[in-house]
Amino acid sequence: MYNRPRIIPVLLIDYRDLIKTKQFGERTYLGDPVNAVKIFNIKGVDELSILDIGATKNHKEPDFELLADIASEAFMPLSYGGGIANIDQIRKLFAIGYEKVVINTALVDNPDLIKEAAALFGSQSIVVSIDAKRTTSGYEAYVEDGTRKTGQNPVDLAKKALKLGGGEIIINSIDNDGMMQGYDIELVRSIADSVDIPVTAIGGAGDIRDIKKVLIEGHAHAAAGGSVFVFYGRLRAVLITAPREHELVRTGIYDELI
Repeated sequence: MYNRPRIIPVLLIDYRDLIKTKQFGERTYLGDPVNAVKIFNIKGVDELSILDIGATKNHKEPDFELLADIASEAFMPLSYGGGIANIDQIRKLFAIGYEKVVINTALVDNPDLIKEAAALFGSQSIVVSIDAKRTTSGYEAYVEDGTRKTGQNPVDLAKKALKLGGGEIIINSIDNDGMMQGYDIELVRSIADSVDIPVTAIGGAGDIRDIKKVLIEGHAHAAAGGSVFVFYGRLRAVLITAPREHELVRTGIYDELI
């Protein structure tokens, strides 16, 4: 675990709405994504990831107008994924204020896009996202917002992403998504131990203890989450929040600054 691991809220958008899913299915409407970004500014989060979950499967390009509005309000580094199919789109995302792009389906359907983007913009700006489900024989990766099987093992895809020039990997458990019962530690560790680039875990965080566990036991370099940053309490009341610095120090996620 790094001394200062990144803690990253992930905002899911679809047709301009801010939503949260359970296992990539059941949805809860949360409001306006721009308002959520303003609140995260106040909370001082390390980084924010915006994912348009309907873009690729509906064959839409990124909503650049909305994304520009988000970027104009954000005080933290931003990454974006969803509907990215060519270099011009990536160039435009960087131009409006995004530091990283997140590529998922193209890893399977158009891997040359990752290779070309890494060569043009640098590996540090190209994040490869892998969504995985547990099977009777291990794990299988899915694309297009979890709607299409790939027949491929996520570890093999992680190694492929590294070879293509990806500078970071996000590993997402479809089974644990939105359940708030902890990350799939086995899945995260299998990816983190197979590549020598940063790995971000997502899928299942319910509280700060889950974040600590995936960083230590899962060997993740960063912990991302959705529900843990937008819901509060047993009844999952909508509340945009993030742990404070002193909480992260107290639980041992951050080293105390001297």
